[in-house]
Amino acid sequence: MIPARSSRDGATAMTLNTSAHPAQAPRFWRDECLPFIEARTIADGRKVTYTRHSHEHFSIGAITTGRSYYHYGAQTFEISAGTVVLMNPGDVHACNPIYDQPWSYHMLYLDTPWLTDLQYQLGFSTDQGYRPFNTPHTRDGVLYNGLIELYALLLDEQAELLQKQSALVSYFTEVQQRLNPSLTPVREVNHKLERAAEYIRAHCTEALKLEDICLAAELSPSYLIRAFKQYYGLTPHAFLVNRRIQFARTQLRNGALIADVALAAGFADQAHFQRTFKQHFAATPGQYRDLLKPSANNPHWPPATRPLSG
Repeated sequence: MIPARSSRDGATAMTLNTSAHPAQAPRFWRDECLPFIEARTIADGRKVTYTRHSHEHFSIGAITTGRSYYHYGAQTFEISAGTVVLMNPGDVHACNPIYDQPWSYHMLYLDTPWLTDLQYQLGFSTDQGYRPFNTPHTRDGVLYNGLIELYALLLDEQAELLQKQSALVSYFTEVQQRLNPSLTPVREVNHKLERAAEYIRAHCTEALKLEDICLAAELSPSYLIRAFKQYYGLTPHAFLVNRRIQFARTQLRNGALIADVALAAGFADQAHFQRTFKQHFAATPGQYRDLLKPSANNPHWPPATRPLSG
């Protein structure tokens, strides 16, 4: 069942204010009454670059101005204003500027269990769980305009919670019905590689050695390095760093200090953590954490959210 959390009528919008470079700085939004979704926007993406990465959640975004490169798996697309981009959980991707051309975007990050539940209610999913999309981007005007309207509604502090909940269900129902989950064959499971990934997940905050992963998965180093990237789209080390960043993000959302997070996540020092976090989120840990600090509109701290798994 789609969660209906209604402790209050109004939704609290939380945005990031930066005085130095307001156009280039990312702005984030979250609401404790809608803990399954997060939003962000970049008004000037010329200085924003991402390393290839993946998320545990479903992501969908709208390019609002300009053009950019969209790296999706082994493919690279040139996308422009009017484009909607979609990323399944686990899909390796990155969006980066084209030389010094301006571009801007809105992004929504949706918890996978919420979307999976909606898919099931619509008859798109079975006991297999989440069904991925095979459309990395689209120029569908209905979905683009709908996403712009949904983003504006989510940030509207005067809009009632029920209105936002209804709009979310309506929009993602439209996404399902217009794009439909993919019917691509299920990838053959490689249990040894999945054991390697599970070992990395379980020990992501530790100083892992290649031989430890190989021992856990019963694989040779050469096969692990080659096959792991083919299977997951990331090298074992990149997969490890990505998991550390996901862990760190959860800690920041729970109110932990940046220095403590850097240490707990397994980074050598805070500077390394800062650089790596920014490569994944185009924002510093401080910028990301500041949006969650208490304010007149957001007295709740730490935020009452369901943490990401892993």
